[in-house]
Formats: sequence, structure tokens, C-alpha cells
Amino acid sequence: MIIDAHHHLWQPDRGYHWLDDPALAAIRRPFTPADLTTELASAGVDGTVLVEGGRCHPDEAAEFLGHAADTPAILGVVAWVDIAGGEVSATVRRYRHLPGGELLVGVRSQVQGEADPDHLDRPDVRRGLAEVADAGLVFDLVIRADQLPAAARAARAVPQLSFVLDHLGKPRIDRGAAGLAGWRDPLAALAASPNVTGKLSGLVTEAAPDWSPADLSPFVEVAVGEFGPDRLMFGSDWPVCLLRSDYPGVRRALTAALPPLSPGDRGEIFAGTAVRTYRLTPPAEPAAPGPAR
Repeated sequence: MIIDAHHHLWQPDRGYHWLDDPALAAIRRPFTPADLTTELASAGVDGTVLVEGGRCHPDEAAEFLGHAADTPAILGVVAWVDIAGGEVSATVRRYRHLPGGELLVGVRSQVQGEADPDHLDRPDVRRGLAEVADAGLVFDLVIRADQLPAAARAARAVPQLSFVLDHLGKPRIDRGAAGLAGWRDPLAALAASPNVTGKLSGLVTEAAPDWSPADLSPFVEVAVGEFGPDRLMFGSDWPVCLLRSDYPGVRRALTAALPPLSPGDRGEIFAGTAVRTYRLTPPAEPAAPGPAR
């Protein structure tokens, strides 16, 4: 079984202003559940987690939960929440009453957009994180590498909350050894908290345009060493990944970048960790093998 623990859907004209960047022209178009289903079939992926896409509006949660209710392959949704806004619990209650609300598995805030690297230390943010824990949801961390130390402090301060580090904290893979050196120790400090899980996602877009799996390998090996396979999960970051690779290519690249692992450990990364962390109900029948298997 293969679970893609991180992908997006969007209609660019519905408030996704970050897509106005000229460098993102290749992905400035609608990506729908029908498009997703085609990609999953081509790559032999069985189920997914749909993650908020930077719209930062509660209407997106209603739309995404509806997609999940209507699309069997979408096993869970990580919706947007204003983590510092003081209404986390009320927002979660509203989401859970929407069609598909039972498929809400986590929430995320665009912490990477905050200039302050210590944003996660703010008392209002910490209160919001505690409310996420009380709601029994996961909190996805979408952060920059310079925000990793604050994330480590937050994980220690709210040990009852399950954190998921998206894109391994966006290391500067394009800088090679220098990027690795500046990221390794902060990543290790965060991984030391047992309530943190990492996503092997979004790595190809942090690499140089002429990347190869060998460029990813040092970063992936560090993540495996610090988290272990039972706290790592695969994510395509589709359609953002299309800036560097097609969907099957991302899966092939991660497979090539991983260090030698047992079949059981690979199974954790490609399905087991996501199922446990997000409490997903996996599909009854695995998809037919695709060309990336």
C-alpha cells in the first residue's frame, strides 16, 4: 500500500494569491479531484491526505472536506486554521459539522509566512496549539529551516500534541553541503521530541533545477537517522512538485534517495506512519501497481 501524505488541490482564482508569482506559472491552473485520481492511478498510489494550500480562508476547509467525502482516495484533510487567532476550538467544531467533517485529521497555519523565526514561541500560538491537541488533531508544521529551533521548543512545550514537519523544514538542498550543515542540528533537535513526525515531501522543489536523487540523499539519510522510518512518511507535494518533476518521478526519486531499508521499514515510510499519525482508514483494496513501483 502507498499513501501520499501531502498534496494540494486549488482553483487559482479563489484566493491563492501566492500563485501570482511569475516563477509559478506552470502550476497556476486548476487542480481538481479528477486530476488527482488520474495521477494516483498512473503512480499506483492508494490513498492521500489533502493539505490546505495557502488560501488561508475557512471556505477552503468546506471545499476540501467536500472533496474528501466525494473522493474515496482522499482519506483525510489537513485544513487551515488561524493558530494565533483565539478561536481554534470553535473553528475545529465548525469544520467537523461540515459535510465530510469526519475526515478532518489535522490543521495547519502558514507559519512559514511569518517573518519572526520565533513565531511559535508566542503565548497566543502556544494556546492555539494546546487547543489543537485538545481537539485530538495533528498540527502540520510548514516552516522554514530558520524556524526549526522554535518548533523544537513548541514540541517540548506541548507534548500532548502530535506535530508533523512538512517538507523536513525546507532545507536548502540547492546549497548542497552548506545547506545540509545549516539544517542538520536544528532538525535533530526537533526530531528528539517523540511527538514529532517528519514528511519526506517537497524536497525536489528545494533542490536546484538540474537536481538528481543523489542531491536529496544526504538530507533523506539524516532524516531517517533522526526520526527512524516509523516517524517518517512520504508526500508528493503535488502539484507543487511539477515545478521540478512529475508525480511518479517524485516517488521514484525518494525511493532512490532512501538508504538501504528493510521492506517493513519502507512500508512504514510509504504508508504505515501516515495511517497511524493521521488515524486514517486505509482503502480496503490496494491500487494496482503503477509504473513507479
